[in-house]
Amino acid sequence: MIPSIAFDHYYRYDELTEFLNACAQEMPHLMRVESIGKSHEGRDIWLATVTNFETGPDTEKPAFWIDGNIHASEVSPATVCLLHIYTLLTGYGSDEDITRCLNTRAFYICPRVNPDGAEWALEDVPRIIRSGTRMYPFTDEPVDGFYTADADQDGRILQMRVPDPHGAWKPHPDEPRLLIRRDPTETGGTYYRLFLEGRPVNYDGYTIQQQPNPQGLDINRNFPHLWRQENEQRGAGPYPTSEPEVRAIVDFIVNHLNITGAVSFHTWAGVLLRPYGDQPDDKFPAEDLWIYQKLGDKGKEITGYPAASVYHEFRYHPNEVIGGVFDDWIYDHYGVFGWTVELWAPPRQAGITDYKYIDWYREHPVEDDLTMLKWSDEKLGGQAHIDWYPFDHPELGPVELGGWNFLGAWRNPPFDYLEKEIAPFPKWLVWHALISPRLELVEASAESLGNGTYRIRAVVENSGWLPAYVSKKALEKKVVRGVLCEIELPEGATLETGKVRQDIGQLEGRSHTTAMPSFVGDSTTHRAKVEWVIRAPQGGTVRVTARHDRAGTARAEIAL
Repeated sequence: MIPSIAFDHYYRYDELTEFLNACAQEMPHLMRVESIGKSHEGRDIWLATVTNFETGPDTEKPAFWIDGNIHASEVSPATVCLLHIYTLLTGYGSDEDITRCLNTRAFYICPRVNPDGAEWALEDVPRIIRSGTRMYPFTDEPVDGFYTADADQDGRILQMRVPDPHGAWKPHPDEPRLLIRRDPTETGGTYYRLFLEGRPVNYDGYTIQQQPNPQGLDINRNFPHLWRQENEQRGAGPYPTSEPEVRAIVDFIVNHLNITGAVSFHTWAGVLLRPYGDQPDDKFPAEDLWIYQKLGDKGKEITGYPAASVYHEFRYHPNEVIGGVFDDWIYDHYGVFGWTVELWAPPRQAGITDYKYIDWYREHPVEDDLTMLKWSDEKLGGQAHIDWYPFDHPELGPVELGGWNFLGAWRNPPFDYLEKEIAPFPKWLVWHALISPRLELVEASAESLGNGTYRIRAVVENSGWLPAYVSKKALEKKVVRGVLCEIELPEGATLETGKVRQDIGQLEGRSHTTAMPSFVGDSTTHRAKVEWVIRAPQGGTVRVTARHDRAGTARAEIAL
């Protein structure tokens, strides 16, 4: 029996592994599990391949890539990957779209790209880092400075406020639980200095310097496209794909050219992000931009999440760009339409509609904080903002812990909200897979010409919405060949005209159809015909194969 998904906790590594193996053991005709590499700490990076293996191997079908949890504490993306697996397996045979999808397409699903970082985040006493657990850029243990930690060991990392007459924060006059910024010229009040919960090393009693995180990697800056050194982009690693988790993904995708689309799940902003991170939309091939916009519109229709360009709407600083990320790499290097989905938007959940993603965290009105606090009190039972409570800190003395609970309610949905938040995504992912190109042999026939000779005809079509090559960028990068048609002759037969293997070029789809019917009419650019003349005095069976790196493989047998 297929195990059900639990939404009352986030899966640790052993439970996630058990779930994947149980699914594969229960339905081996639909799912297989393999390790595509080892993490820094030696854990297997699991990949589930989901397709109907009885209708052909995954490598002969268009495929869709899905991953999650590349960032350590962003653990809800692993859950949406597991939910998608569960939805596919339980929906096969009863859901028309899922059944058709698994019969003709394949999914490659890597629920937890970064198993080491996730384990740290999910420990009973959590350790919060950005991404990989390897020490970087230096291997020296820090000897001083302030580091983030669960100081009271209650399983949470909250905020810590310390009274300081020169502090930048003060209680809100109408809601003292809420800290707001002190006015520039204000004096005479109660003020605080605010830290994340943690401990200072070699504290001198006066000065606190934030310690650089010794685990300074950001694995989602380690992909080859626009990779930059540490002086230009922190955490990118010593060279592209230096980190085993990224190298495992890159190696797999490079060796599976049948991948036609990709989604990488992250948190938290409630948005579908698309390339580029480093350049504006006018740098796209126009046709690819139009397709991205259509995909984003469908994503918003199904999930409720708006689609946005990273460069235009999701930059951390107006003078900086992001490079070395997954979706830019898979699109720019391989011409695959890749997305980064940021799950969960706490401000939007609270009813804040004028939500500007990154900009909101830098600057917003105090009224928004009051709205967020009310949301936490009334909808989350106080999970998003914890009332301040005293704590006798080993180094700092009496302090207060509390404030915004980033890990428990911001970085990931609270458990009561988790299922509802991620439930729409399997439908979008199935739709995304079904738009892929797909080869079909609509005719494979033999016509007798007399004296033991035959004209063999094969008509090949792309029945998918996307063109066989997927994107104009793929053509520009020359990463895909045309459709290859091959003929296999029966014993004793000879080929009189034609070639054993022919490249008949690319086949278009329907993705570039305009809203207004064309005044010049359609053409059959989705279809091609191949003919051979063979001599087969003893008859037999001719086998014809049409294959494309991305659009799959179609076969036919012709009895003479």
